[in-house]
Amino acid sequence: MCGIAGWFDLRDDLSGKKVVIGDMCETLANRGPDEEGFWLNSHVAFGHKRLAVIDPEGGQQPMVRRYGDNAYVITYNGELYNTQELRKELENLGHRFTTDSDTEVLLVSFVQWGPKCVEYLNGIFAFGIWDGKEKQLFLARDRFGVKPLFYALRGGGIIFASELKAILAHPAVKAEIDRDGLSEVFSLGPSRTPGSGVFKDVFEVKPAHCLLFNGGGCKTWRYWQLTSEMHTDSLAETVEKVRFLVTDSIKRQLVSDVPVCTFLSGGLDSSTITALAARHFHETGKGRLHTYSIDYADNDKFFRANLFQPDSDNGWIRLVSETFGTEHHRITVGTTALAEALEDALIARDLPGMADIDSSLLLFCREVKKRATVALSGECADEIFGGYPWFHRPELADDDSFPWIRSKRLRARILSRETKALIDPEAYIKRRLGETLKEVPRLAGEGPDEAKRRELFYLNMMWFMATLLDRKDRMSMAAGLEVRVPFCDHRLVQYVWNIPWEMKMLGGREKGILRKAMEGVLPGEVLQRKKSPFPKTFHPEYERIVGRRLEEILHDPASPILDFIDKEEVLKLIREQPEDDSPWFGQLMAKAQLLAYLIQVNLWLEKYKIAFSG
Repeated sequence: MCGIAGWFDLRDDLSGKKVVIGDMCETLANRGPDEEGFWLNSHVAFGHKRLAVIDPEGGQQPMVRRYGDNAYVITYNGELYNTQELRKELENLGHRFTTDSDTEVLLVSFVQWGPKCVEYLNGIFAFGIWDGKEKQLFLARDRFGVKPLFYALRGGGIIFASELKAILAHPAVKAEIDRDGLSEVFSLGPSRTPGSGVFKDVFEVKPAHCLLFNGGGCKTWRYWQLTSEMHTDSLAETVEKVRFLVTDSIKRQLVSDVPVCTFLSGGLDSSTITALAARHFHETGKGRLHTYSIDYADNDKFFRANLFQPDSDNGWIRLVSETFGTEHHRITVGTTALAEALEDALIARDLPGMADIDSSLLLFCREVKKRATVALSGECADEIFGGYPWFHRPELADDDSFPWIRSKRLRARILSRETKALIDPEAYIKRRLGETLKEVPRLAGEGPDEAKRRELFYLNMMWFMATLLDRKDRMSMAAGLEVRVPFCDHRLVQYVWNIPWEMKMLGGREKGILRKAMEGVLPGEVLQRKKSPFPKTFHPEYERIVGRRLEEILHDPASPILDFIDKEEVLKLIREQPEDDSPWFGQLMAKAQLLAYLIQVNLWLEKYKIAFSG
């Protein structure tokens, strides 16, 4: 994986602007610690920071292919999992390759098929290609937005990069937010509207979208969408197809020229990846698979079971590791370190995020990076198979909100009267919800219950899954670690999308069809384990630490967050002991995480010197 940046402007001579593109790339150093490269001509400047994973010698970027007087240049972040198939097809069409890298395959795919090349790709990617023949820039992002890509239109040009910090490093882009940006932070945060860059006039290339910029302006379009159709496979055929797609996706994503490991929680999803990866390692003579898990200091003393986290992971991790003979590494995060890393996590994401759920992942990835460069993780299975509690508990779903954005009253309570009047949080949530529901691929003749459930699946994929993928990319790449997500293979997602609910819930269990598909692969106890999310700390000292730190912020008249919140209400919140400490966001973010989120908001306003433009 890598960090990419670029600038295209037909009205300006960029050949002498290497300092600008260099400054943008320098902000992405953690994403690509191995190499850097630049390519500039009169109107285009590309930069690249590389984390070498495939063909370390031949994959340097930006990569150039010349055809007569025309040059095609790419800066690319990602991995293609069908590289060999594409290479063979392109060779049959007369193309020749000089490297083993997927970068060259992607660039030649564009030369052959133009913007339609994205339809041939199986992978995770964000890239920019300068088309010297047509004098235009082409940007594209993978189908579910595993890899990030932001852009800003300024003057007669376009600026793009992997992360917001690189966009902000360009002198033409200011750190400003308007009313919508404020609404993103206080109404939707830590989720974010697809396509929003939060900062004023900064945008995100949406998942499954392309962008073309030339002298005629900027055009964007969607190149892929889920399709709704009747599921006609029998139960036996469905189980077999799910098993094949999961196994094939994992096997494809184990390809690497650097050390590969898996994240292991002992749950169904990570255990499936670990079991199949360990088997592949054994069959191909790669030795023992290394697995990694996270825990928190004194969680054995303070863990409290709840609806969202029914049990601790440790015993399950031990069972899976011993069953498949992995070399397991347990990483324990300290309470103070967790709070101290809130700032690093904020900078990694460039926005207030999932507080210590982010910072713990960042600390975890830093430790994993000491021994590995690539990891496979179990994200996305819950969104596509229906694993979350709100799929099974109607009372957790609200027709006027997203099911993971909970306690709307609490969100409103902490805002100042002026901020509430300005952004109207409930109305903003409802507007964004309505926009997404209009996109849902409907199935003619489907009953109201199935139609409602299809909406819920779509919302989860486009929003909650996007939030978790964003978190995973930023925290892992901030540590120089590439994390792959096999359950996000678009072939698997498309197939499961149309499996009826009764089949997905086979045996009356969440993700029942996946459990059935993994029979004979996983131990019976693991197959039947109830869903449990990424763990969090239950140590009471953590809430005390963030509470004290937030009080200091509230009592400092220079704190920028004071312009937007009700200070006295937040102070009351710090001192309260809620009877029901249920999440206000997702499955894990309860009171302690809300306090930490507000700390991150203040740090963000302060560190990024953000101006509010109304």
